[in-house]
Amino acid sequence: MEEQEDVTAQSAAAPSKPVGERLRETRQAKGLEIDQVAAETRIPLRHLESIEAGDFAALPSRTYAIGFTRTYARLLDLDEKEALDQVRAELAEGTANAEDKPTKFEAGDPERVPGRGLAWFAALAAVLLLGGIYAFYSSYFAPGLGPAPLQDPSEQMASTAEPRQPVAAKPEPASGPVVFTSEMDGTWVKFYDASGERLYEAQMAEGDSFTIPEDAEGPQVWTGRPYALAITVGGRTVPKLSEEDTVVKDVPVTAEALLARENGSEGEQASANSQSAT
Repeated sequence: MEEQEDVTAQSAAAPSKPVGERLRETRQAKGLEIDQVAAETRIPLRHLESIEAGDFAALPSRTYAIGFTRTYARLLDLDEKEALDQVRAELAEGTANAEDKPTKFEAGDPERVPGRGLAWFAALAAVLLLGGIYAFYSSYFAPGLGPAPLQDPSEQMASTAEPRQPVAAKPEPASGPVVFTSEMDGTWVKFYDASGERLYEAQMAEGDSFTIPEDAEGPQVWTGRPYALAITVGGRTVPKLSEEDTVVKDVPVTAEALLARENGSEGEQASANSQSAT
């Protein structure tokens, strides 16, 4: 423990070293891995590595360099003010060095002169660009010079002169209240929704009727006399569930399902439901 404190004191007392090197030596003296520092300070590992390497230019901005260094020094119990002063000095020195570097093109520098291949490529690109511009304006201002049409003009005029036949609108399917009416006395029937909740159950007398609630989700029917129940959808009579003396169960009774049965698309499904119920 005393040895670590001595190393920390030596690091703090040696501001001549770059601040990144001081932080790294102090961290190693305390037995900390750089991953631990990243976890405790929530500073990304790559930024910590840049700080220890003195590569402040790799950080997003000057503010990040100062703020991350302060947090790092605080974790290692170093003098924050001294660390920040050193960071600012190193940043200023780095800025001065960057300003000393030539940024303009110097014609006398052979390493900066474009190669012969690049010059030929630029000339070829300029020729292609001029050719494309000429072709565009030629076709735009003289459209008659373009390729001949694929279709004979007289045939084209005849085809455009023919009136288009109006497309017949498809009739919308009928919809409306679904009503079941018993044509016999003692017709037992049960209506329920998709979750099994009962909507209606009774021994219906002749003439009794039941209207499927419009807000019922997935209404279905169960009865042993499907032939005794007359069905209408929006006042329109649709085929019965079955003309045979059989038990039907779990048969959908929505307007869409019943109308689809009328078109024959649900016939096989009703037969399968009747067989499974028996």
